[in-house]
Amino acid sequence: MRYICLIYNSADTDGTLTPDETDDLIKAHFAFDEELRCEGILIHCDALEMPDKATVLRVRNSALSVTDGPYVETKEHLAGFYVIEAPDIAKAKEVAGRIPSARFGAVELRPARTLTLPV
Repeated sequence: MRYICLIYNSADTDGTLTPDETDDLIKAHFAFDEELRCEGILIHCDALEMPDKATVLRVRNSALSVTDGPYVETKEHLAGFYVIEAPDIAKAKEVAGRIPSARFGAVELRPARTLTLPV
């Protein structure tokens, strides 16, 4: 089964890591990525730009509205994600718990849903 691991960073801790701590975290992610590739678990992963680089699009009554920057007032923001393949939720939890950024923020684990076209 496919799972999405959503990495959330806290606005309270953004920018508080030293350059060496940031480098260590990035190195830990690259090592973790390679570990998951070798295990055949990793499907895809990426870091995201900061929320101020976001663009939010909505269509209401056939009209498109576009808003730049973060659109919600929250202390946490989506910072990155992993898409993994795991045989069950127990294995998915074990993998998500090893994501290096979990030490500084939170990881939301969610099963991916496969949609089928209605007949």
